Amino acid sequence: MKRLSEERTKLVFEKLTKYIGGNLKLLIDRPDGTYCFREQKEKVYYVSEKILSLASTVAPENLISFGTCFGRFTKSGKFKMHITALHYLAPYAQYKIWLKPSAEQQFLYGHHVAKSGLGRITENTAQYQGVVVYSMNDLPLGFGVAAKSTADCKHADPISTICFHQADIGEYIRSEDTLI
Repeated sequence: MKRLSEERTKLVFEKLTKYIGGNLKLLIDRPDGTYCFREQKEKVYYVSEKILSLASTVAPENLISFGTCFGRFTKSGKFKMHITALHYLAPYAQYKIWLKPSAEQQFLYGHHVAKSGLGRITENTAQYQGVVVYSMNDLPLGFGVAAKSTADCKHADPISTICFHQADIGEYIRSEDTLI
């Protein structure tokens, strides 16, 4: 477990800012303590400093995981967020999309969101903006990237893609072996 380099910290913060904007400070300086990001085997973990100090007493080869895995760095050096970060992104999300009940299952199977499945969308959502996807009952289902802006959504065809799928809670079942 090591600190993220300045370049990798920038990549992680850029990706998080895409989804939660200026609320990134609230993610690090929380009322229940200070949290930080650490890297182990190309994976980035979000961990409290209390748990970090306890984890430092364990030998690195014996440590499987600590904190919450937010994502990993690909071989090309890009940062890919995992679904395990959803619990921490959802409360701070600036832009949201709500799905109709008929479209929830398709999204949970890894498909993009079509206009026909769109229930609501946050006003002033820009094209290619990171969004958190919710059910109509305000249950976070995953996150993605808006394929169209809010204004474009109003005039789009029912079969056109509104949100590109990035991750969903169905991955807990589909990828349970690789999430740790």
